[in-house]
Amino acid sequence: MTDPAPSTPEKLHAGGDRGYLRIATEEAYALPEMYELYRQQLSDGTNPDLGFNSLVGYFLGSEHPQPRDVVARLQDAGERRIRDMDESGIDHQVLALTAPGTQVLDAIEGSRIASLTNDRLAEACQDHPDRFSALAAVSFESEDAGAGELERAVTELGLKGLIANSHIRGRYLDHPDFFPVLERCVELDVPLYLHPSTPPNAMIEPFHQAGLDGAVFGFGVETGFHLLRMITSGLFDRLPQLRVVVGHLGEALPFWAPRIDHMHAKQVASGRYDAIRPLEKKPSEYLRSNIWITTSGMPWTEQIMFVRSVVGADRVMYAMDYPYQFDVAEVVEQDNLPLSDAEKKAFFEDIARDVFRLEV
Repeated sequence: MTDPAPSTPEKLHAGGDRGYLRIATEEAYALPEMYELYRQQLSDGTNPDLGFNSLVGYFLGSEHPQPRDVVARLQDAGERRIRDMDESGIDHQVLALTAPGTQVLDAIEGSRIASLTNDRLAEACQDHPDRFSALAAVSFESEDAGAGELERAVTELGLKGLIANSHIRGRYLDHPDFFPVLERCVELDVPLYLHPSTPPNAMIEPFHQAGLDGAVFGFGVETGFHLLRMITSGLFDRLPQLRVVVGHLGEALPFWAPRIDHMHAKQVASGRYDAIRPLEKKPSEYLRSNIWITTSGMPWTEQIMFVRSVVGADRVMYAMDYPYQFDVAEVVEQDNLPLSDAEKKAFFEDIARDVFRLEV
């Protein structure tokens, strides 16, 4: 997560003249009640998660105007956010509970925050159906790993998927405890968005010592590791219809794909690790069958075009990462990608419509 640096160019106009909607697919929201709970935990020192204390302590405790501005924008799902969207030319946002979300909370508090968040986001979507869709939050620590709340959020509230802010107090989604909620994603035909968080306690210390535990590096390392665990565990062989969306151009996995395939095959052949077993496909092939990638926080033309070439143009879609990386210049750069009109419409609009089953 980075602080916003809004630009103030002439207003970008939405809609028909350009021939496509700009749908932003990794756009953060924070429930005010969640921040109240976080502030209490920071004050009491009762949350042992080092990443929580580093990240949330900074955003909720700093007097610097940039984090304060981010926190204010995060909690708005109405007129201020829409004004920012209009000024940056964003037609529609897919909202999701920001990191670390429920995933530093126990089952009771996590379930309460998830339910409140889903109700609040559903209300925002009902009030502004042309501007907002949203993903559901759950408590992964609940008895059914959140499957029941996900079903309520999708079938009763109309939410479009599930947000997972990476690890769950040091555990990962390849763990059997979380199979019920992933299975429910498949049954409901909704995607899981795997979003970054700070590394867990077992990983974070050398990152934090170097000031690299956040968006600058630690987020990408931890989330790419999480996604690769899901692949190499055979999760997608057990749930071949599971759809996962990941931001930041795939958290570096497309750049590592040939080496991952090569070394994974060697490890399977040697039997070096019990956890590394044969898969139905090469690890990189799951990037082209089960995983979609957004450009959140990575608005660079060369990298976007490279990732499209690796995973397929039909698997890369637009995201801004509002309000953490809020910069109109990034919208302009991606408008100017060397794509045909049809390719640009798919990138900004059609892929998001299909993956999230949007009704904009």
